[in-house]
Amino acid sequence: MLNKESKIYVAGHNGLVGSAIWNNLKARGYNNLVGRSHKELDLTDQYAVRKFFDEERPDAVVLAAAFVGGIMANSLYRADFIMMNMKIQCNVISEAYAHGVQKLLFLGSTCIYPKNAPQPMKEDCLLTSPLEYTNEEYAIAKIAGLKMCESYNLQYGTNYIAVMPTNLYGPNDNFHLENSHVMPAMMRKVYLAKLIHDGAWDKIAIDLNKRPVEGVTGSASKAEILEVLGKYGIFDNKVVLWGTGTPLREFLWSEDMADASVHVLLNVDFKDVIGIEKYSSVHFGASTDGAVDRNHSAGRGGAIPSLGEIRNCHINVGTGKELTIRELSELVVKAVGFDGKVEFDASKPDGTMRKLIDVSKLHSLGWTHKVEIEDGVAKLFEWYKESLS
Repeated sequence: MLNKESKIYVAGHNGLVGSAIWNNLKARGYNNLVGRSHKELDLTDQYAVRKFFDEERPDAVVLAAAFVGGIMANSLYRADFIMMNMKIQCNVISEAYAHGVQKLLFLGSTCIYPKNAPQPMKEDCLLTSPLEYTNEEYAIAKIAGLKMCESYNLQYGTNYIAVMPTNLYGPNDNFHLENSHVMPAMMRKVYLAKLIHDGAWDKIAIDLNKRPVEGVTGSASKAEILEVLGKYGIFDNKVVLWGTGTPLREFLWSEDMADASVHVLLNVDFKDVIGIEKYSSVHFGASTDGAVDRNHSAGRGGAIPSLGEIRNCHINVGTGKELTIRELSELVVKAVGFDGKVEFDASKPDGTMRKLIDVSKLHSLGWTHKVEIEDGVAKLFEWYKESLS
């Protein structure tokens, strides 16, 4: 059982979710937190990770670090996406076990589910049909991560939980047009189109200096700026978005995701997820002398045939609500105060038409979301404007 003095290592503590989890733990009075930037600790380096665990000996681990990107990056760097993520997961999870970590929380993604999974997607639809090709490698790595947690629990009686969040947005989001996700990209495009119409070139310069577009900064000429922004569908009082606007998407505020993650970390055990109270009376890890007992079999799930097949122990995290991309654009337009035109280019791909998750398991474990999408979009725009000051 973790307490306020427990040392918790948050891997990826500078990212969208990791930073929110860090802040959530702090707000709850958990101040013995450990974080390392990528420069300080390369999680793909097995020996560096082992040295870190030797020195820090955390009681719990939140694995929120990952090698991520959008559709284009996933398509171009397929080997990197599977290898980098597998290395990170293998190194952190194996060293957590070797060092007797009490609790581990692994963060994945709902891209683990089949491309044509029944909607809303329940945890049980994992591995029932082919994945979306464009992010297959990332999905396979995340599936391997949740299976590592599941398998360590079944073989060694550990307490490792995997959560799969839906599309996230919030503070510290990525607004770089070349590789950002749909909501921040849309929001920045609408904002810049408004600034062009308003003739607010000083604000455009600030925006581009903060987040250059294809190397173009605020010091470029107006012609250069208009040319590069036009490539991304940003014009004077007009924005052109990809697709038809009809795909449905679910979005979760990142601080809600953090709250759900910390709730699971502090209150949910593996036995709660699989619904078997007497799954294991012994949690393995470090013995009294600090050595790891790898051969102890008493209480192992894998050694109890009466439990049958145990799989799909991960937990979906989302709102269970969805809206179309067009409806999202209307919320963004309202938040930005944009009175121009938003057009959809139907010659461009829509992507998956629907991606809604079933969150009944999460609700049964005592957590529901707080921030609705209408409020969240407005909150994100306020954060974005503050990031430019």
